[in-house]
Amino acid sequence: MAAANGDTVRVHYTGKLSDGTVFDSSANGEPIAFAVGSQTVIPGFEQEVVGMEPGESKTFTIPSEQAYGEHDPRLVQEVPRTELPAELEIQLGMRLTATAQDGREIPLVVTEMSDEAVRLDANHPLAGKDLTFEIELVSVD
Repeated sequence: MAAANGDTVRVHYTGKLSDGTVFDSSANGEPIAFAVGSQTVIPGFEQEVVGMEPGESKTFTIPSEQAYGEHDPRLVQEVPRTELPAELEIQLGMRLTATAQDGREIPLVVTEMSDEAVRLDANHPLAGKDLTFEIELVSVD
């Protein structure tokens, strides 16, 4: 039975960047499960599963605009260290969370640091990157 819109599927996957770096994989765990059409995974991934049958494997690349979007320079800002909690030991690559005025939490990554300021990036870590997936459809319900 081929996967169609509305079906719940279970998929094993390995996601790689264009340089071959693996950014995520279900290889040592359980396959991911999602309803096709529910928009719980990136659209390009969901579209590739449609029409596959259990046991079938494929490799495909999703351009950044169909994955996590382009990197938006407006989501990067420099913040004076004086605006951050004094007890916070900032490190490059550190993940922080800010709270928006409407209460939403905004994930941030420290991308640059100086003695005076810290550069914070609110883009998704995979924004601006084309993603290659190797997948195997495990089941269709």
